[in-house]
Amino acid sequence: MIDFSAEIVSGKSIGNILLGANISEYLHEMYASHEVEVKEYRLPNGEARCSYSLGRVLTIATHPDGLIFSIGCNSGYKGRYKACLYPGQTMDEVSKATERQRVFNGSVIINDDFGFSFVLPAPYDEVADHIGDIPPGLVLDEVYVSDFSIWNPHR
Repeated sequence: MIDFSAEIVSGKSIGNILLGANISEYLHEMYASHEVEVKEYRLPNGEARCSYSLGRVLTIATHPDGLIFSIGCNSGYKGRYKACLYPGQTMDEVSKATERQRVFNGSVIINDDFGFSFVLPAPYDEVADHIGDIPPGLVLDEVYVSDFSIWNPHR
């Protein structure tokens, strides 16, 4: 059951929606219980992708075959990651609750966990190269779970 207060599990799920599952497993419940907005888009290399926004709170990204590869949420979501991190926290709150924060590709990776990230808002998604470039009061309104391991310099 889709739940906007379920635990956020790194590299696995948000809202009880699982990475690696097919969107078809969730469509009936999505349309029965939520306002759904579907968008098709293309990556810079021309590959097609699809996103499903549920109630403007949860976003599910899929490959053309429906395979879920990324799930995100904003501050309308009430679940937490490791019981202490959630969308809508300030950079200062995130820094105090974690041991290490690093910037990769417009996102903040926490404690070298490359299955969970906070998305930096504009313009910091383009200009922040280091955590010190991010103002402590900046609100981090979006989080995503996916496989970000390609960003890991120690892989």
